[in-house]
Amino acid sequence: MVSSGIGGQLTQLVLGLLLVVGLIFVLAWLMRRVQNIGPGNAQVIEMIGSRALGPRDRLVLVQVGEEQILLGITPGRITPLHVLKTPVNVAPTQAATPEFAQRLMELLGKDQKDKK
Repeated sequence: MVSSGIGGQLTQLVLGLLLVVGLIFVLAWLMRRVQNIGPGNAQVIEMIGSRALGPRDRLVLVQVGEEQILLGITPGRITPLHVLKTPVNVAPTQAATPEFAQRLMELLGKDQKDKK
């Protein structure tokens, strides 16, 4: 009789845990859906490029509407450095070629075989 009490409590604990974890996933999904619903879902601020100056300092070029602003970013501060009069046109980065990806996978596969 004592073992059935412990088994019932354990079952209740596991079901409660599953309910809480499920609720977390449902709320995360709901938040993602709500964030996507917005006025046109257009990005007003877009990062054009970034360059590291040191381990914690960066230069970042952002586009706000039609203006591009160069920002200096340090751990405690973000400073606007320059507003560009003529926007910088940046070509979209090219993805890795299929040949490169295939070659990389071959090399990784060989390394894993050598370790076995």
